[in-house]
Amino acid sequence: MPYLVVRTDVRQVSEEAVDAVDHARDERSAPERRRQTAIAESRDTALHLARALASSGPVRSGRQRVKVIRLT
Repeated sequence: MPYLVVRTDVRQVSEEAVDAVDHARDERSAPERRRQTAIAESRDTALHLARALASSGPVRSGRQRVKVIRLT
């Protein structure tokens, strides 16, 4: 089963948005900007790619994040 590995920018959220009833970060209506994407054929390969992407400076400092998404 294929997996999508994505490195995205973390969107800043105001205090008012965090306290609001609706979700502050709704990926379906307003996804974060993608920096890098890769497709892996297995879960182990996807996690290996995610670990490699997570070692970058922006991810380690919290400005970006890495996501692994199973494609169906």
